[in-house]
Amino acid sequence: MPWNNQNGGGWKSGGGGGGGGPWGQGPWGQGGGGGQQGGQQPDLEEILKRSQDRMKQVMPSGGMPGPVILLLFAIAAAVVGFYAFFFTVKPDELGVVLRFGKFERQEPPGLHTRWPYPIEEVLKPTVTRENRIEVGMLSSSTGGGLTRDVPQESLMLTGDENIVDVDFVVVWRIQSEEYDEKRKQAGVAKFLFNIQNPVSTVKEVAESAMREVVGKSDIQQILTVDRQKTELEVRDLMQQTLDSYDAGIRIVRVQMQKVDPPSKVIDAFRDVQAAKADQERLQNVARGYANKVVPEARGDAERILQKAEAYKEQTVQEAIGQASRFDQVYEEYAKAPEVTRKRMFLETMERVFKGTDKIILDSSGGGGSGVVPYLPHDQLQKRSSTDAGGR
Repeated sequence: MPWNNQNGGGWKSGGGGGGGGPWGQGPWGQGGGGGQQGGQQPDLEEILKRSQDRMKQVMPSGGMPGPVILLLFAIAAAVVGFYAFFFTVKPDELGVVLRFGKFERQEPPGLHTRWPYPIEEVLKPTVTRENRIEVGMLSSSTGGGLTRDVPQESLMLTGDENIVDVDFVVVWRIQSEEYDEKRKQAGVAKFLFNIQNPVSTVKEVAESAMREVVGKSDIQQILTVDRQKTELEVRDLMQQTLDSYDAGIRIVRVQMQKVDPPSKVIDAFRDVQAAKADQERLQNVARGYANKVVPEARGDAERILQKAEAYKEQTVQEAIGQASRFDQVYEEYAKAPEVTRKRMFLETMERVFKGTDKIILDSSGGGGSGVVPYLPHDQLQKRSSTDAGGR
């Protein structure tokens, strides 16, 4: 076998007890190895000497002076110390200092001090940026205003059991201005430590709040007059929910982008809307006619009532006057019955003959016919003046 040692050695190479490597040479490139006396050992001094020669070529002076080394060391230590004990916060950031992983304080923009890591650690979230989340739609990454509808997010059931397609946008930012005395946490610390995924949390809360508000409203109100009211209710409900989570998020605004019936039934919905518009128009015409006729009828009724009231008052007053006159006549009659009787007779005859033509028949006349026309005194005067003018 190739590993058989016919000369009593353990390797293939010959030579008494001189064992070479398995490839016919020692580990240092020559045949000697182990107990072989003829091989050369590596010269460490030669290696060091060559290294010094190369250093001299880089620095011809023969080495770096001690003061220069100390200066470089001091500069390096200062740089390391600055980054270890100081940190800067940009104008759009807030510095959150953690001491052994626990919230310690919050620093405004500028230069601040800290204990080096791992005693204190600084996080710098951007707090002035407004973040935008789309619900019910997905904007194209290439821009151009192209959006794609997401039905599983946008289709919602209204209070009158209709389906509406709602696409809206939520704008939010980190709540950095508030401090919780009970928990000893600022709003930005809540944002960093109390929720794991802020974007998905805000999106899920927004979808849930919108479904709740839409579920309490009629589809007609959502499509027309109550869009702004719906946005405000969704914003307030989202803020309440996130505050209950101690999320440290402020909802800036909610904007409804599209509110329509589902695309499959939008034609039928438009027909229904047109019919409702016609109904509303006819109702408005009827209301206008009623508003015209009813006041006139009420005016006529009021006029008739006033006329009846006046007639009633007149009749009552006349009756009262006649009764009073009768009482007065009766008192006079009781005093002088004969005189009062003649007076009443004469007054009655005066009223009877006042408006009629009168003829007097005189039966005691001798030769005449006994018929004498009677003219009132005013007509006699008028006739006398007419005869005088004719002459």
